Amino acid sequence: MDQKIATIYCPNCGAPARFDILSQRYLCAYCGSKVEISEAVQQKQGFRRIQREKLRDSLKNFRLFHTVCDGCGAEIVIEENEALSTCPFCGKSLVRSEYLQTENMPESIVPFSITLTEAKEKLQNWCDTNKKKTEAKRLLKHINELDGFYLPYELVRGPVHLYADRMDGSRTYYCEGFLEDEFINRSRQLDNLLLDGMEPYDIDTLAPFDFGYIAGQRVKIADINGKDLEDRARKESSSVYAPSIQKVLETDKVDISSDVSGAIRLPVLLPVYYFTDGELMAAVNGQTGKVSVRALKDSHYYFLPWWLKAIIATIVFSVIICGIIFLFSKDLFSSLYITGILALFFIIVTLCLYSDTTHNSFSVSSGRKIFTSEAKETKRRIADPVFFEKIENEEQPVVLKFTTPLRVIEIILLCFVALFLPVIVALLVNGFDFRRLELGGSAVWFCIFVPVVPIYLLKFGIVELHDNPWIYLYQDNGRLKRYRKKTEFKLRKGMLRGILKALFVPPLSLAVWFGIISFIVMVYLTAFGFD
Repeated sequence: MDQKIATIYCPNCGAPARFDILSQRYLCAYCGSKVEISEAVQQKQGFRRIQREKLRDSLKNFRLFHTVCDGCGAEIVIEENEALSTCPFCGKSLVRSEYLQTENMPESIVPFSITLTEAKEKLQNWCDTNKKKTEAKRLLKHINELDGFYLPYELVRGPVHLYADRMDGSRTYYCEGFLEDEFINRSRQLDNLLLDGMEPYDIDTLAPFDFGYIAGQRVKIADINGKDLEDRARKESSSVYAPSIQKVLETDKVDISSDVSGAIRLPVLLPVYYFTDGELMAAVNGQTGKVSVRALKDSHYYFLPWWLKAIIATIVFSVIICGIIFLFSKDLFSSLYITGILALFFIIVTLCLYSDTTHNSFSVSSGRKIFTSEAKETKRRIADPVFFEKIENEEQPVVLKFTTPLRVIEIILLCFVALFLPVIVALLVNGFDFRRLELGGSAVWFCIFVPVVPIYLLKFGIVELHDNPWIYLYQDNGRLKRYRKKTEFKLRKGMLRGILKALFVPPLSLAVWFGIISFIVMVYLTAFGFD
């Protein structure tokens, strides 16, 4: 059985081991053995030591040269008879010397699967499909300048720890994932987003590096430091899992950080056909043929302060309402009068709604769009994240559910009860005699709670859903069971003292009794009228 470089194998039977996110171990499907994360990392470190020794011996049979750019610092390994006078990444001059070291050469490689001619055809097809784009018009003149490179990457494969902070809540959620085939660009001169656009690669073709693979191709040497590489690894693993986490948390306002310290890290060379001419950049995946093109100009994104968003929303709402009222009444004064009353209420609601948003001041950000073609040969594989919660002092895997139908109904019912509480109590008092019911008796209550209830719903009700999800535990039979935290109500001395103080110690007690008496009067007037 041919062993794949990135796969973890069972030390007992030699079969492939699959990572189980729930138990945080690699499990053998054949003999049931468990492989700890640390053992898996050591397994690949052994492969790397053996492969590096082979590289030193292999280099003796090849005469290679490397060129270093005096502009951007790019280092490129080429064959002895190849002429390369200018840097393909920035156009500056190159310094040529013999290549005598293997320390910077990765131990693994994904070989080219498509030829340069096929890559040019892929780029030509993209230009034909997107002929209205300025980038496509300019690229048509440079297709023959597309060139093949083996670019340095780091394969990150293994468990990833993720921390997600809701921007409209107060909780941090912790979850685990597994990166199947995430590649981190190790070149500081190249556009990282452009290279991300042409991914993924199929790591089943990953092979031990041999200098014979680079015959007729150029190899770029890695040139970013360890700290920048770690930052890229964390950032890209967070972006990979962002859509899945946003789906679970039911919002895109999530700040995600990650930790990939338990993953296997393998430096690899990936096949890329690349072209750059100033702001014009294009890349073609040398395995799948997927095309990635960077936009020539920045796209600008505008962020408005939260209060301005509330005002704009109120104006839009008011214009629509005024138009609808005028359409039916044909009375402009009445339309403006009613709209003004509704706008006053709506501005309070929208100010509360937007006050927790992250962009509280006007700002402009910019970035380059990446245009890509579709590649059907391979798809990015992402394991669903598993969330963990501390339950009875132990971290346990859970399923979180937020806005379930039952929870939404509960909040709506609570709002309904709060809004019509005097009416509900009045009906209980008068034996549900609707004929005697006088809603005017609760006018003061309605004036207070009509604006308060929607504000509560937006400001606290939704936050309650987001910060206190329903938690479901995994059972042995594979089913889910809702976890309900045990709560015991105890009337503590401090609580009892506070209640007695509110009832009998002025001046607070005066306000409390005024509220109680007012509520009783409202209930009576609502139940029996003003007669």
